[in-house]
Amino acid sequence: MTSAILSALNILTKPLGEGSVHNAQPSHQEALVAVLRANRALLLEQLHTESSFQKVRPLREEVMAEADWFSSETEDTVWAFVQECLLLFLTLARHLSVELELFEKTPPPCAVRQRTAETAPPLPPDVLSVAQQKTLGAALQFVVSLGLCPYLAPGVGVPLGCRSAFGAMVEKLACIGAVVVRRRRLLTTARVLLKLAEVSSLATLVFTRHLGDVMAALCQLGYQPQRAEGGGTENDKVQDLSAEEGQMCKEALKSLLGKVYQPIVIKELLILQGGPTQSAAVGVSGGSSSRAARGSAPAWLRRLCGQLLSERLMQPNGVQAVVRAILGGGTGGESDWKKCECVARILATCPQQSVSADSYYRQVCPQILELLHFKDKLTALQFQRVATRALLSMVQEKPSFAQEYLLSPLLAPLHRCTTASDEGCSQTAVGEWELTRCVEDVNKIWVVGNSPSASLLKALEEVLPVIFTLFCFTKQNVSHLRAPCQEILVWYLSHTEPSVALPALKQLSGLQGGKKNEVAADFRFNPGSDGGVRLCSRESCSDEDDALYEKLSGEQWRLECLMQLLTELKDSDLPGDFFLDLLQELTSWTAAEDDHKDEGELDVSAMTLLEVEQQLLDRAERRGQRLALLQVLAVMVESVEHTVLLRKNTQVVDFLVSLLQRACVGLDHTTGPGLVNPVESETLSMGIGLVATLLSGPQLSAEDYSSMSRLLPPLETLSQKHSEVFIQELASNLRSVIATHGAYRPENLTAAAQTPRNPEALEKHNSVPCRKKPKTRTEANKAQTSPYSSPKDSDSKSNTPIRPPASSGGSTAGRSPKSQERTSSTSEPRPPIKSFSDCMLEACDPDVPTRAFALRVLTQMVQNKYPEAVQGRENVLMLFLENVEHEDSFVYLSAIQGLAALADSYPERILERLLKDFQHGPSLPTSNKERSLETRLKVGEVLMRASRAMGELAPHLGRPLLGVFLQGTRDPDQSVRASSLSNLGELCQRLDYSLGTLAQELSSCLTALIKTEKEAEVRRAAIHVITLLLRGLSDKTTQVLRDVLLDLYRALKWVVRSDPDDVSVLHAQLALEELDDVMRRYIFPEQKLEKKIVVLP
Repeated sequence: MTSAILSALNILTKPLGEGSVHNAQPSHQEALVAVLRANRALLLEQLHTESSFQKVRPLREEVMAEADWFSSETEDTVWAFVQECLLLFLTLARHLSVELELFEKTPPPCAVRQRTAETAPPLPPDVLSVAQQKTLGAALQFVVSLGLCPYLAPGVGVPLGCRSAFGAMVEKLACIGAVVVRRRRLLTTARVLLKLAEVSSLATLVFTRHLGDVMAALCQLGYQPQRAEGGGTENDKVQDLSAEEGQMCKEALKSLLGKVYQPIVIKELLILQGGPTQSAAVGVSGGSSSRAARGSAPAWLRRLCGQLLSERLMQPNGVQAVVRAILGGGTGGESDWKKCECVARILATCPQQSVSADSYYRQVCPQILELLHFKDKLTALQFQRVATRALLSMVQEKPSFAQEYLLSPLLAPLHRCTTASDEGCSQTAVGEWELTRCVEDVNKIWVVGNSPSASLLKALEEVLPVIFTLFCFTKQNVSHLRAPCQEILVWYLSHTEPSVALPALKQLSGLQGGKKNEVAADFRFNPGSDGGVRLCSRESCSDEDDALYEKLSGEQWRLECLMQLLTELKDSDLPGDFFLDLLQELTSWTAAEDDHKDEGELDVSAMTLLEVEQQLLDRAERRGQRLALLQVLAVMVESVEHTVLLRKNTQVVDFLVSLLQRACVGLDHTTGPGLVNPVESETLSMGIGLVATLLSGPQLSAEDYSSMSRLLPPLETLSQKHSEVFIQELASNLRSVIATHGAYRPENLTAAAQTPRNPEALEKHNSVPCRKKPKTRTEANKAQTSPYSSPKDSDSKSNTPIRPPASSGGSTAGRSPKSQERTSSTSEPRPPIKSFSDCMLEACDPDVPTRAFALRVLTQMVQNKYPEAVQGRENVLMLFLENVEHEDSFVYLSAIQGLAALADSYPERILERLLKDFQHGPSLPTSNKERSLETRLKVGEVLMRASRAMGELAPHLGRPLLGVFLQGTRDPDQSVRASSLSNLGELCQRLDYSLGTLAQELSSCLTALIKTEKEAEVRRAAIHVITLLLRGLSDKTTQVLRDVLLDLYRALKWVVRSDPDDVSVLHAQLALEELDDVMRRYIFPEQKLEKKIVVLP
């Protein structure tokens, strides 16, 4: 019977064949009316004649008898067609309802038989096929277009003319008839559609396409003010609905809004409230009527939709429904950003229909916070944007409500960390999931939202110590909260004002006595089971030493973590400001130290015990604060780069002001040079040198001199009160340069930028002869390129106690050999700082720095062909060989450098002696035979450096070395064998074609070592020789090694397949890659676009 009813609907909605009525009608409207009339007549005829409709006929007549709205005598063809459709809808709904009741009460026949697990359950009778759904959907579209939409008031719902050209034609068609009882017909259609929707399978078809139209009809029927629309005769007046019918429509609308998926309801309400823009109907053909382009919705409808939307919003999960309705199907593009901003403004604004702002925000704000916790990637991103923008908008516009209902609940787990009470010893005060969610939410709002405001910064400041403690804990463990905590801390320090950030840094570093907003004393963070952190009660420590160690190590670790945060602020002035603030505090404490000099002579005769105890406690507290300050400064200088601490000239000037002021504090108590503190003297020398370096910089601006004017008072104090005359003169000169903005510039200003560290050296430096001024000026210019490195370099050099005679040459002793060669090749040899005889004597000095420095000076003399060094090269060689056996690396490395320079200058004589010592051990009478192996390896290092320096002379000078190195591969000691192979590789890659005669011998040696050597270190060295050989020969490999290349390839493949040492296999793979590159270039040479012209004789 269901099929018969749907067949009847198909008769009503199917189009007639061409030529039936279309050709006889002058317009589309009349043609459509003719089709509707013909289909209705055909249906009535078949209902009485066809046997297939035999069961449909009585049920239809029964429904017709109960329908008080049906009129068979109507002259309106369109409404008569709609009536037939509505009768069939009610017939279908009644039939399916009866069948469903029987299906639920009586099991189907298949249920009686025993069914297997694979047997599908029986289908209920209300399930329609695809074709049947298509037929029913077409009938619904006709009913809505002809019996519902034309009777909506102007501005209610989306007009048919705004939907399609066919809709515009149908819209005109409904106005052709005579007198139309609009509201009654609208009520009839709406009631039938709601009756049809009582069947669940049919409700889906009704509401997926026509929910907005049904909602518009119910809104108009239940809430439109009843008044006459025409204004003519009595028949033109609207037949008002009864109060019961209006209440029924209101209840139906309420029920409908509660049943349907809320995002769809909200979307339809938004459409009803605002409607599409007028531009949407501009291009519609036939849209010249007044309804073609819809105006704004009526005032009563806007108020109603606003009230309904507010109710949707304030119900459970209402915020989520609103967000899904507006952002549904978003892709994360720019339009979605705009939609997120729009939704955020909607959520942040209290609607007029709300009872009170407090009740609205109390219900909505928790739902806004829940938007931050979705797991789906795209949905979470969109919801996070909305929640972030809504919260930020509320913080700016409604700070009190935002603090009470958003920020306080959001930060509640962190606040509980500070107020936790030890009710249960093993009880977790704050769970892992709470802290994880809280930290992630803070990161999303503060860091990702990135809209700093006073309220947000203030709220974050209250929990900053807890977040920092959590960050320090995650740095010691593996936790996914480490990165969010670091981002939060860096964001806060980057966006807060310095006046607020500096006290916060002092609190985090432990320089403030109060423990404000810190984690509760009896609690500590512990690792969670899912990679997070939880707050648990602290276990009591019975051992006082263990407790003290835990406290001190914890404080040290917090300082290191804080320094890491400061290193992340590379583009901020905050690290420098914090450093200078600590230095200023240190200066103030130094100045106040004299007020407490009599602490050791405390007169307790006139004090009570409480007063004495208080005095002692105050004294201990001051000492503790000083130690803490010094500890922070020490860790800061050690951990944070100077480019981060002092990144601007103004900060450098502030640093110098603090330094010079601290140097001036003790001048009143110093009566002579012997009483000067060496540390203070060295610090003062460093500061004066840095001031001179700054003043020696090119093109200082007026602003630079203005900032340096703060140096004038301490410089004046130094020029008047310092005990050293040289310091007084230099301070006076620097003060004059600053005061005159560079107009006065003394001759020794540039030299002062490189001042040594002690008074004697200062006087020597001041008396440098004129011929050395170019060198000093050059060094000063080098220092000017990075003026901020002066303090650090000074501190690092001061750790080595160089004696005054050797200190004047420190600038050349630290150079590398390559830099010395560049210097000697681009400029003429400079006179040595000391005489040759003095250097020879100091090279035997037991003091390690003096001996090493003398060896480096001798090396310079050899490189620069100094006459005395050339004449005494045998003595220099013996001296270097003796020092090679020294235990200190500073000495024997300097000797190795000197021997390499000698071998480069006099290869025949020196290499012969070195090869002898490498083969048989040291030959000096004073040599220690027990350290023979170590000396041979050091000589091997010299030979390697000499091999690298041979260059094109390697084929001539390398023959003796090859024999010795090949013999060394058979040495009993594995270290000598590895050293020989290393030197062999360095030499072979420079021999080119001269290696051809030795290729067989070299190949046999290497392959034998690779396959028979037991020590992995030696096998690695042999494979590395092949790599260096292939790399050095490059394109010449196929010519020089053509006879042994296959053997070397097979040896390398054997290593890859059979060698148990992974490092050897790696070396073999690298060698094979080199060989592969060589063969590819040989087989596939690079194509060059060149032309050869041969001139015939």
